[in-house]
Amino acid sequence: MKEFGLKSAKSGLESLGLKNVAEAYWNLSPAELTEHALANKEGVLTDTGALMCDTGKFTGRSPKDKFIVKDDKTKDTVWWGDINIPFDEAKFDALHEKMLKFLENKKVYVRDAYAGADKTYRLNLRVVNTQAWHNLFCYNMFLRPEKYKLETFEPTFTIINAPEFEADPEVDGTRQKNFAIVNFSKNIILIGGTGYAGEMKKGIFSVLNYTLPTDHNVLSMHCSANMSEKADGDTAIFFGLSGTGKTTLSADENRGLIGDDEHGWTENGVFNFEGGCYAKTIDLTEEKEPQIYRAIKFGAIVENTRFFPGTRTVDYENIEVTQNTRTAYPIHHIDNAVSPSIGGIPKNIFFLTCDAYGVLPPISKLSKGQAMYHFISGYTAKVAGTEAGITEPQTVFSACFGAPFLPLHPTQYAEMLGKKMDEQKVTVWLINTGWSGGPYGVGSRMKLKYTRAMITAALNGGLDEVGYRNHSIFGCAIPATCPDVPSEVLSPRETWKNDKGYYEMANKLAGEFNENFKKFEDFANEEIMAGAPKPNLSKV
Repeated sequence: MKEFGLKSAKSGLESLGLKNVAEAYWNLSPAELTEHALANKEGVLTDTGALMCDTGKFTGRSPKDKFIVKDDKTKDTVWWGDINIPFDEAKFDALHEKMLKFLENKKVYVRDAYAGADKTYRLNLRVVNTQAWHNLFCYNMFLRPEKYKLETFEPTFTIINAPEFEADPEVDGTRQKNFAIVNFSKNIILIGGTGYAGEMKKGIFSVLNYTLPTDHNVLSMHCSANMSEKADGDTAIFFGLSGTGKTTLSADENRGLIGDDEHGWTENGVFNFEGGCYAKTIDLTEEKEPQIYRAIKFGAIVENTRFFPGTRTVDYENIEVTQNTRTAYPIHHIDNAVSPSIGGIPKNIFFLTCDAYGVLPPISKLSKGQAMYHFISGYTAKVAGTEAGITEPQTVFSACFGAPFLPLHPTQYAEMLGKKMDEQKVTVWLINTGWSGGPYGVGSRMKLKYTRAMITAALNGGLDEVGYRNHSIFGCAIPATCPDVPSEVLSPRETWKNDKGYYEMANKLAGEFNENFKKFEDFANEEIMAGAPKPNLSKV
């Protein structure tokens, strides 16, 4: 075996069961990995110096092919079902051995990294890749140890990722040839048959979503976070599904970025799990997203994008491969990134939803019970034109705004949120970045400048002394006034100018919330259930 780079002196590949690989490249720099990727014909350079790669058949995660090994540790703790699919222990061991055998006489790239900016809760990772660009992805997305720490680095969790290795479903117990399997007892993630790099990032996120709440009483969250650059370091958290404005609204030139996607909440504050950002690039422009646009430079990766003809300039409107085009870059490519990626105790939490029904207020305050209920619900709506066959608004619910990555039951995370709201005196706001004055096709989308003004007012105390009234169906508290926002915008019913139509739609949405929540009722306490919307047929 030939070995290159900064190899750990304490434990090598033999400790992972890997023997007789042809070459092992340890902890190469972005420049070295880029050179290898180009030599291996894994990608090409763009005119900004970023590496452009394709992920092959899979241009996104494959949730039906993500498994967790069911054993004595997980059988009574994991929330089993369509999201967390059990995998047999013996089948895992056999597949693991097959992968190790497959890697013999092959070139591998090894990276030692951290997950978790807070040293108290940090996870030591070792990632073994067959592709250089995947190893660069891990350099960008995970935290990077100082060089002197690599000499004594010992991993606590390992990822083995070989896109070229395909399972035999009839023998190996997988659904298809591709798979991503987490073993919490052996601290291993196996990934094969897919070139989508995000499987590694989300695999570790799932691990932290299991270990931090159960072992450390830390709330793990699928959210972005920023903080004031003033002495008080006021921290804010933003939850929201795709299309709600989470990335846009947390990117604020007046506030430092803690992270854009994955965080933990301790007794002392909030910390980023990652060392980089993995942002969508569809229709990206410098005008709309200047921080992301400027971050795509040498060392960054763009996935499944295409050039303008005859150039090396990326055409971000081109979706011939997928709409899920992405970029991965280290967080220090963002000018106002906080280092280390740690903030204080949050004062404000924002649940972002793009309500295409035009029912929810543009800003409202939630009680503890309502916050837990909405957290478990994780609501937004798809609008006509976003997907084939969608001609009118459709509700989307994703528990805790990240259901695919939750090994535990959603009520466990929600109860932790409620406890922290009590202990740390946090205010939770529901922000509707969607429609007003009617549903999609009738009303208009809330102006970004108004949404920014509402969030700014919430952060600086501008909504502390204003009057509030409760929504008659959803119960949330609507402010009477907000600086730099016309008062008539704050009441969704008034913007409709059609009370009967408004309440019909509000009752319909409330009914969908309640129907979705039926699967959680047996595990939800009375306070959570009290936060549910209450349809009011007398208003129709």
